[in-house]
Amino acid sequence: MRDKTQTNSAAPGDRLIRAGAIVFFVGAVATLVTVAPLFLGAKPFPTYMFGLSMLMAVGFLVAGAGVLRSIAAGRRQARGASR
Repeated sequence: MRDKTQTNSAAPGDRLIRAGAIVFFVGAVATLVTVAPLFLGAKPFPTYMFGLSMLMAVGFLVAGAGVLRSIAAGRRQARGASR
């Protein structure tokens, strides 16, 4: 019997994982831009740039929430299939 899941179907947490990855990489770029002047001896960026660096943590949390949502959906599906 073939698996009923299509290869291009999106699981419940996939959008959160993708959004979290994008936010994480934006935060990573902001961190590199913020730290670069410290190594180059240039004038440091304003304080809000350090706030943008926190997007790495926010992206990580959003992606983690997507993973947990995907796990919960898989458990619900497995519970429904076992009955």
